[in-house]
Amino acid sequence: MVMEEISLDDARKICEKKGLKPAKVRGTEIIQIGREGNPKLEIISWEEFGKVLAERGLAIYETNGWLKIMKK
Repeated sequence: MVMEEISLDDARKICEKKGLKPAKVRGTEIIQIGREGNPKLEIISWEEFGKVLAERGLAIYETNGWLKIMKK
């Protein structure tokens, strides 16, 4: 299983199909992708999500529809 870096736009398309959104874990600076309605998550905009990825040197990787946020 090979994980490939994908663009924010491609990640957004995958997330829209799966009903997922960018979020911060409440009370932390951790970002992740999750479902709206999860009380542990604060949904953020894709623009803010992209800014945090860039600031922290992170990227989104994908394999078979699974997404993971990792260091570049």
